[in-house]
Amino acid sequence: MARADTLARARELDRPDLAYLVRFPAAGGIRETDLTWAEIARDTAWIADRLRGHGLAAGQRAVLTASGFEGFWCHAMIGALRGLRVTYGIAEAMGWDHRRTSVFHRELRPHAVIGLSAETLEGLSGATDIGEMFRPTSVVLARPDAVPMLHAVGVPGCVLSPLGPALAVECPERSGAHVSAAEWRVGERDGQLSVAAGEGRASPLSETPLGIAGRVVTGRCACGSDDPRVLFGEANQLS
Repeated sequence: MARADTLARARELDRPDLAYLVRFPAAGGIRETDLTWAEIARDTAWIADRLRGHGLAAGQRAVLTASGFEGFWCHAMIGALRGLRVTYGIAEAMGWDHRRTSVFHRELRPHAVIGLSAETLEGLSGATDIGEMFRPTSVVLARPDAVPMLHAVGVPGCVLSPLGPALAVECPERSGAHVSAAEWRVGERDGQLSVAAGEGRASPLSETPLGIAGRVVTGRCACGSDDPRVLFGEANQLS
């Protein structure tokens, strides 16, 4: 059977609604929730809007650093980059793969680096000046523990972070990392963040304390979004 025939036949097959079983750390231990293909499609569209806000467009290039267990948001991020027609390279977010990040950054000359971790920066800092490396990069989206390291060397990085099964992405206003209000409810209690599934999510998730320090900001952001924003810990508060 020709490849075209095989793909055509595959499109006719039933596909289960469930795409992932997401396991994430919470204050009370590991929790689980389902993720459907329809939810991935909505997450992809939301992430694409966030990336457009950072100026990503067709013909640009990006480096994405993520780990295999983060497929629940990485899949949507890749879909968003493809939809925007942004060429990308992927490296592991663990420190041992920092050389791949360096190679992609050198060869692709990316407009954006997405998902930088403190471990990656620590690995890179042993071989290069991370300030000189990332200051020319137009968009740097980094994990909360990596952002202070970038700011210390003059790189105006924005926050990108998993928030339980959700994803928080800071806009160029740098006034907190947005979380999709249509999909998730984020809250705080005693300085600790929580997350719950929105009404449209297929798998119910009651309010779940995450054991992550931070606070939630509501109201319209200067970027025009009404999504809630998360400020992670005192190190990442507005200055």
